[in-house]
Amino acid sequence: MSLITVATCNLNQWALDFDGNLERIKDSIRQAKAKGAKYRLGPELEVCGYGCEDHFLEQDTFLHCNESLASLLQTDLTHHILVDLGMPILHHGVRYNCRVFLRNSKILLIRPKLFLADDGNYREGRYFTPYKQAPPSSPPCLETHFLPPLLRRVTGQTTVPFGIGAVATLGTIIGSETCEELWTARAPHIDHFLGGVEVIGNGSASHHQLRKLDERIRLISGATEKCGGVYLYANQCGCDGGRMYFDGSSLIVVNGKVVAQAPQFSVTDVEVVVATVNLEEVRGKRAFSASIREQASRTGKIPQVLAEEEEEEEEEALEFVRGQNSDGGSGRRRRRKEEVGNERGGNRGEGEEGEGGGGRSRKRDEDEGYEWHHLSPTLPLDPSTLCHSPEEECGLGPACWLWDYLRRSGAGGFLLPLSGGADSAAVAAIVGVMCHLLFKAVRTDDEGEGGREGVRRDVRRVMGYEEGSDFLPTCPQDIANSILHTVYMGTSNSSSVTRSRAAALAGQIGAFHYTLNIDAIVTAVLGVFKLLTGGLTPRYLSQGGTATEDLALQNIQARLRMVVAYLLAQLTPWVREVGGRSSSSNRSSSSNNSTNKPTPQRRGFLLVLGSANVDESLRGYMTKYDCSSADLNPIGSISKGDLKSFLSYASHKYNYSVLADIAAAPPTAELRPMEEGEEGGEEEGEHSQADEEDMGMSYKELGLYGRLRKMERCGPVSMFLKLVPAWPHLNAREIGEKVKLFFKFYAINRHKMTTLTPAYHAESYSPDDNRFDLRQFLYPTGLKASVVIETARQGTNIRDHQIDEFRHLEQQAKVLRVRGSEHPLSGAVTAAATATASTAATVTTSHFKMDSQQEAKAQAAEALAKNYALKLDVMKQLENFEIARRMYFDHKRESNAMYWMAFTLLMKRSKIENTRYLDFFSRKFAAENMYARCFLEIKEESEKLKHGGEHKSTLEMGSEKGFTR
Repeated sequence: MSLITVATCNLNQWALDFDGNLERIKDSIRQAKAKGAKYRLGPELEVCGYGCEDHFLEQDTFLHCNESLASLLQTDLTHHILVDLGMPILHHGVRYNCRVFLRNSKILLIRPKLFLADDGNYREGRYFTPYKQAPPSSPPCLETHFLPPLLRRVTGQTTVPFGIGAVATLGTIIGSETCEELWTARAPHIDHFLGGVEVIGNGSASHHQLRKLDERIRLISGATEKCGGVYLYANQCGCDGGRMYFDGSSLIVVNGKVVAQAPQFSVTDVEVVVATVNLEEVRGKRAFSASIREQASRTGKIPQVLAEEEEEEEEEALEFVRGQNSDGGSGRRRRRKEEVGNERGGNRGEGEEGEGGGGRSRKRDEDEGYEWHHLSPTLPLDPSTLCHSPEEECGLGPACWLWDYLRRSGAGGFLLPLSGGADSAAVAAIVGVMCHLLFKAVRTDDEGEGGREGVRRDVRRVMGYEEGSDFLPTCPQDIANSILHTVYMGTSNSSSVTRSRAAALAGQIGAFHYTLNIDAIVTAVLGVFKLLTGGLTPRYLSQGGTATEDLALQNIQARLRMVVAYLLAQLTPWVREVGGRSSSSNRSSSSNNSTNKPTPQRRGFLLVLGSANVDESLRGYMTKYDCSSADLNPIGSISKGDLKSFLSYASHKYNYSVLADIAAAPPTAELRPMEEGEEGGEEEGEHSQADEEDMGMSYKELGLYGRLRKMERCGPVSMFLKLVPAWPHLNAREIGEKVKLFFKFYAINRHKMTTLTPAYHAESYSPDDNRFDLRQFLYPTGLKASVVIETARQGTNIRDHQIDEFRHLEQQAKVLRVRGSEHPLSGAVTAAATATASTAATVTTSHFKMDSQQEAKAQAAEALAKNYALKLDVMKQLENFEIARRMYFDHKRESNAMYWMAFTLLMKRSKIENTRYLDFFSRKFAAENMYARCFLEIKEESEKLKHGGEHKSTLEMGSEKGFTR
């Protein structure tokens, strides 16, 4: 066997945190070496953090990155391990997103990114330039990169290779690609694998999105399944200062099978996973496939850089890949001739292990030698355990994002307006999930869990304990009581049901909870308005007021809640510091304090959390500057449907039982007065104001509109045309009205997206105006005949015209029956019907489905076969025109009306050739009443051919009966 141990990692990097990022990089290398790895892969742009954005345009960013690289090279961390690092490089005056290969304090190769991510949330082309390879006609080669003076002094190198190449060792060849390149149609790994590269590392910064990880795993598995190889994927983890959460889940894949995976969601800053792989399995797979051999023989070789230096001992060089070539197949590690644990240029005190952890792959034994052990390949993981469910993702992703933001912002916790509804309850539950993750992390032993002590320090600091404290929480509610503050702000329009649900949920999570009534504030503001306007008092619609008054009265309640929320966010830490209490204390001081627990010092401020979901934002169903205006919104890119699923999941997983009741309740804003006798009159006491009624559309419909608008890039007409077949239960006019209503509200409320609270990005149809969904916020909605609204109307009219046209044809067919088996045109009819089946069936089916079920069956049965003896599933037959065609010719009964529709449609387009009746019908179709005349004259011509005699014109008879238009 030829065995190599490789490592990849999740790093929770923070944009522009150069010192912190460097320490996390060093920690990951230490852990990789301690686990025996010979190759360590890190995330994309890990030195500076991926999310620097326009700071990449500043020379300071490149200067500080070079300083971090120099600091790393001055240690022994890169000794006897190949380090694959991500950072920006300035080459010949051009900014590139690069991978930098390091070994033994030397720079071996700088590999620039070929394809940049420039869609969705990404704007890499704004900061970097994609590297242009040499044309296919030219042999591949590497350029020369001149190092800046700082790196020259540290490495002793003046130049290093720059370009698309691979690093060769005496045991294998290691290549690279970066993030977006994996997703391209012609990914670099294909040519690399065919060119002899056996191991490829992909340093990425890929954000979390619901249901995205399985696609990522499919791509990586497919890359190695087809070509054979080892593929390492390293991803950034956490919030690096923006709306996205990078979801880790770093992978090691061998020949299509995942053998190692880091956590997708974690509160730990550094997660390193390793795997030992047998390269003979890769070589065997490639050698077995004739097609791989054939293509590999034609593929140009990748330029290579040798990893081992001339002065490096041969014994050490051979250890990069262990096996028969290095130790005669014993599988045991040799003892090094010298220890290499000290930092370059420094001394190590007694008991210190140095930056490189002694430069060893395994822990030392008592006599300062290596532990002897046998190596074996890492077994594949169970595929069913690789991905979380969407419900789990809805909780874990935003929870980790909130924790990163909280601990790095210096805030003392969160303030959440908790209404008792589904959205704010979901936000509260997400913070509860965060507390469970933190509790698990701080109670886990340090052994084998790098970074746990850092989590403990952060938890103690956020909870208000002094540095050096050894406090540990006893349950997740301990953390929640210190971090999460909730407030129910009711009015006379609020129900007792939502008030009790809010208090119950806060109690189950452990939050510090307020309950207050803001009627006095609302009355005071309306009193000012009355004084200003000479006594005018607005009224609700139910009390005789106008729609304008009603909406203004609803909005003032919502906006005042935002004002009160920010007041409480600023002063609640002070209230708790001086001994103030919440209006409904959920946890007594004795329940969450040990006898020797120091008193926390509650200082700073609270971050206000918003709770508007993606569907309401898309529709604009929110008050501008109400409780949707906050510091952070963890559900701003999650649909209502996914949120309800999450509530049901969390009610069982975390024992938040009241969430089940909240998920089952109809969504309501509770901003209008309840109907007389409603409160207490019904058993449940639910409010009569329903969100879906107010919006004019359901949340399910909103989710579909959002996906069509953003993900499938549909305007009004395109959306209408896609919805017609998707909603067979509605007629075309009803669908058109729904599309028009959606685009109307989308257009008039688009301005609200400019002030949308920064939200966790989780869904591809988010309307976030910051960078993801770039559109104007002033639409021409005042002119209903203009682009936004009228386009949908035009689409409706076109469809209605087609339906009216074919309804008329169907009526004519009822009185003009022609036996297909006897008619001389039966062959042409058959050809025409077959050729135009899909067109005719689509339109005819839409027509029949417009009517009620009973009427549709009656009309369809009449049109298909008046004298059929069979009982037909009419709707099914209409949906499958080919089945209907076979049934007709099997029974040889009266002709199918749809055949004549298809035939006339086809003749109109002149698609049939060499037919004796083509000219005749073409002339008839040119008439004003072509369809009615066509059917009548088909009948007349048929009678003439059948009897050979003269008779009264059927056309005249039809005209007398009013069949012509």
